[in-house]
Amino acid sequence: MGTNFLGIIIFFLAINLLAFLLMFLDKVKSRKNNAERISEGMLFFMATAFGSVGVYVGMFAFRHKTQKWYFILGIPLLILQNSAFLYLAYSFLLAQN
Repeated sequence: MGTNFLGIIIFFLAINLLAFLLMFLDKVKSRKNNAERISEGMLFFMATAFGSVGVYVGMFAFRHKTQKWYFILGIPLLILQNSAFLYLAYSFLLAQN
C-alpha cells in the first residue's frame, strides 16, 4: 500500500469523522428552540463527499434523521458509491506501481 492510498484513507476517515460530528451537532441543535440547524442538503453533501459512513453511523448513534425515507435509502446508496470510488482508486494506484 503506497503513500498515495494512505493519504486517500486518511482523507476518507477525516471526512467521515466530520460528517459524524455534524450529525451530532444537528441533533443537539434540533433540541433547542430557534437554533440555526444544519440543512439536510449539507448533510447529503457531506455524505456525497465521502462522508456517507459517518452520516450513517451518526443517524443511528444519535437517532437522528432515521424517520426520513431519503436518508434511509440515500445514505446506504452513497456508501456503495464511496466504496466503489475507494476500490477504483486503489486499483488505479496499484496499477501505477
